[in-house]
Amino acid sequence: MTKRSESADSLIATILKAIDEIKGVDVQLLDLREIENTVCDYFIICSGTSNTHVNAISGIIQKQVGKLAKEKPWHVEGEGNAEWVLLDYINVVVHIFQKQTREFYNIESLWGDAKITSISS
Repeated sequence: MTKRSESADSLIATILKAIDEIKGVDVQLLDLREIENTVCDYFIICSGTSNTHVNAISGIIQKQVGKLAKEKPWHVEGEGNAEWVLLDYINVVVHIFQKQTREFYNIESLWGDAKITSISS
């Protein structure tokens, strides 16, 4: 169990560093471990300023996680229109939004029971 936690912590650190490098906006980490019947342990949510920026954030996360953590996402969704890109690393799911799409879906309020940590750059 400890190995899984260390692995998740390392993956989260790598993802957050990648987001910071490409200037992702309004980054939040949602800890879902205390909530029953969740699909993963953590959500990382951030915004990009355009579809190009959203795709750049997605690209650098995949590149850095592949290089440093030797992991590929199990599933990637939304890169075509880049309004909301989802990267599924099983225990950690990354949501990269354009601002208006993030406001519309308001995932943070849907998971209001989660422990939410804002990540400042």
